[in-house]
Amino acid sequence: MRRIYLDNQATTPVDPRVAEAMFPFFTHKYGNAASRTHEFGREAERAVEEARARVAALVGAQPEEIVFTSGATESDNLAIKGVVRFHRARGNHVVTVATEHRAVLDACRALERDGEARVTLLPVDGEGLVDPAAVRAAIADSTVLVSVMIANNEIGVIQPVAEIGKICKERGVLFHADAAQAAGKIPVDVEAAGIDLLSVSAHKMYGPKGVGALYVRRRNPRVRLTPILDGGGHEGGLRSGTVPVPLAVGFGEAARISGVEMAAEAERMLSLRERLRRGIFDRLDRVRLNGHAGRRLPGNLNVSFECVESERLIDALDGVAVSSAAACTTAKIEPSHVLRAIGLPEPLAHAAIRFGIGRFNTEREIDITLDLLVKAVKGLRERSPLYRSSDS
Repeated sequence: MRRIYLDNQATTPVDPRVAEAMFPFFTHKYGNAASRTHEFGREAERAVEEARARVAALVGAQPEEIVFTSGATESDNLAIKGVVRFHRARGNHVVTVATEHRAVLDACRALERDGEARVTLLPVDGEGLVDPAAVRAAIADSTVLVSVMIANNEIGVIQPVAEIGKICKERGVLFHADAAQAAGKIPVDVEAAGIDLLSVSAHKMYGPKGVGALYVRRRNPRVRLTPILDGGGHEGGLRSGTVPVPLAVGFGEAARISGVEMAAEAERMLSLRERLRRGIFDRLDRVRLNGHAGRRLPGNLNVSFECVESERLIDALDGVAVSSAAACTTAKIEPSHVLRAIGLPEPLAHAAIRFGIGRFNTEREIDITLDLLVKAVKGLRERSPLYRSSDS
């Protein structure tokens, strides 16, 4: 049986159109975009600037507000550490949420550990949503940054970022959002949402791995950051290092395609997700949906199967790629911090599977997955004393 990839929140395959756009910059268009004294460099610079404009257009920004990075993890670190260090004379308080990506949580913890910041970690409700009123209440005179991701990487929940952005503007506090999962999948507009800093990653939207971007607002207000890398002053002095031209070009093409095809693609992925969800809940008992049923990414489905260990279920789904947690935490044995934050009991947290549906999945693949899944769950439950005793 051909392999089926349903882990598109971890990464997406590179779209063939993206690979085609990148290829010349691996071969005969090999100039350094910073080498403006000759045509090789100028050609590379034009390609990078076109890519920058395409990424900017996807999120409602201006090209000069886009800083290329190695990915959303670096963008998160630059945003959070850069703001705290630049504004240390004003305050050192950061407000974020318990379900954030590890790149945000660990950056905040590093600042706190080194005595550079004081961090308030807000809880979420049982569906994974943070209350904007809690954000308002947490902001103090010393607060310099609020960081709330747009869409969660594990349970797909979409946070009320426009409400939070409005609160931050009223209080004069900078607002950072991790959009690694959202950009290219749902509409993102930094102006409409009042976002001052936005992290994006190419490989979550069918672009190459190793490149991302940080949107840094230039006006109303102009956001100032202390760089975390030194050397060369590239990217407006905020991110030194040679821009990887082929990756930037691929990122730009991925952003262009996503912008054009987003609405139709979201509708198709939602249809596939609901086909899978209905099949699971119709054919299996004692199943729990994790995260808000409506406010979630169209391609995300996170489900717990009672009395089934997720790792054993993943092994049983031979040929189908799914996950039990975020790709950055799968080496750890303890339950996902996201599932713990929504109050999921440990047995259900250990029984959770994330299905990430993407651009290249088909109805046939969903149907095959559903048949394999039902068979695997029933087989594992037949061998589970816990399931048999609770069912009697």
